[in-house]
Amino acid sequence: MTTYLYVILITLMQISFANIQAMETDTNSTSNSSANQLLDTAIITVDISEQKLYLRKENNELVKTYDISTSKFGIGSKAYSNKTPLGWHHIENKIGADAPEGTIFKARQNTGKIAKINGEIGDLVTSRIMWLKGLDEGKNLGTGIDSYKRYIYIHGTAEENKIGKRASHGCIRMLNRDVIELFNLVKEKTKINIVMNQETIPSIEKPLE
Repeated sequence: MTTYLYVILITLMQISFANIQAMETDTNSTSNSSANQLLDTAIITVDISEQKLYLRKENNELVKTYDISTSKFGIGSKAYSNKTPLGWHHIENKIGADAPEGTIFKARQNTGKIAKINGEIGDLVTSRIMWLKGLDEGKNLGTGIDSYKRYIYIHGTAEENKIGKRASHGCIRMLNRDVIELFNLVKEKTKINIVMNQETIPSIEKPLE
């Protein structure tokens, strides 16, 4: 009888443990799904003075904050300047969905190679690309100053040790895991405001349609 009760007790404990594990798996799956849920409407602010990217819902609720790296050459829109442009943009194209983390892109094409993080030389574009189009005529849109024709991206980098510092050649660099997460959260046409200091602009400022 004692052995029989012991077997029943062990069986009940195993069932309980299995149920707990299943609940934890469901919770984690829900949490991860929520964290990577595509936002219907969002606005991104890139603050050059802070080297931060802020993802907000349209009602100004902060969703995520990311460390970034903008141009080591400063701010500007002139073609071939390698500077980061200011003003309103949107994501015109998203490139690289489902590519493995660290994948190297050249001319927006997947090379099939994986970068050695902090071990590669050069301004590599890795993991994901969000290609920006300027929306401010005469500032980042138009002849000689066009962000889209300058190939200004938000992208991953092999130089993750330089994130938080001004180190790019004009684009907005992110950690590879972060750029993948952002890529999964935002849609094409998501608006982006690149500013020197977000403290100097109204928090609800939006671009002209």
